Amino acid sequence: MSSKDSTFEMIQVSQNTGVRFFTSVDPGSYIPGHWHPAIEIIYMLEGELSVTIEAASRLLSAGQCILVNPNIIHSTKCTSPNKAIVFQIPLDFLSLYILEIQQLMFSLNDPCSNPVYRTKLDRFKETLTQMQIVNDIRPDGFLLRFNSLLFEILFQLYHNFSTKVFHTNLSRRAKDLSRLNEVLSYTAQNYKRPISLEEISGVAFLDAGYFCRFFKKHMGSTFLEYQNELRLSHIYHDLTTTKDTVQSILERHGFTNYKLFRRMFYERFAATPTQIRNR
Repeated sequence: MSSKDSTFEMIQVSQNTGVRFFTSVDPGSYIPGHWHPAIEIIYMLEGELSVTIEAASRLLSAGQCILVNPNIIHSTKCTSPNKAIVFQIPLDFLSLYILEIQQLMFSLNDPCSNPVYRTKLDRFKETLTQMQIVNDIRPDGFLLRFNSLLFEILFQLYHNFSTKVFHTNLSRRAKDLSRLNEVLSYTAQNYKRPISLEEISGVAFLDAGYFCRFFKKHMGSTFLEYQNELRLSHIYHDLTTTKDTVQSILERHGFTNYKLFRRMFYERFAATPTQIRNR
């Protein structure tokens, strides 16, 4: 996932498995709010990762797992190198085998003090590790082994980590996400320049006042805050991948108020741009 994947993300799956599974080695990144029609599981192997799911944030440490349900807005922040297993399972794939998938909510409570639940969680992590080994080594018969582990872990998800819920407003949520996607896509294309409230509310076909409430409800921030967060994600990427001056990077991504940038950057990353670059 690159720093540009800041809206609705279509998961690029393997044609042989129907899912996306890889080992992520991240030198540092910031991915602002986005969503996708897939379950996403992150299993930290080394380092740490800050994950925000809707309004709740947590720091994921080595040995811990987290699960993001489909179509839930989330963001990630990595301020020092880490390594993790990333596993994304599209809803379309799951619906082939779980007919009531739209009525299920998944969760991984890690860490957990309940010994029975902890045993199930340890088994889940072990299966992820076996999948990683097979995926990295690619022995003869790789697909047979990987797919057998894939369906084993789907069985565990279904029986050990799912809860049946009844969504009475699925169509309303789908409509809201579609409208929000138009807004975020437009912002991603135009974030370098000022975007007025009238302009962006017109993209959503909403009254300006209602748009402000709509955006805050779904994204947990104002539109201007989100636009600046998007700029920060690109600036962070360039700080860690180029030797360009901070000033030239800011100009490239439309951040003209240097004092505001410094304050926002420190609030987000607890470090100055120079300190992040040195790391």
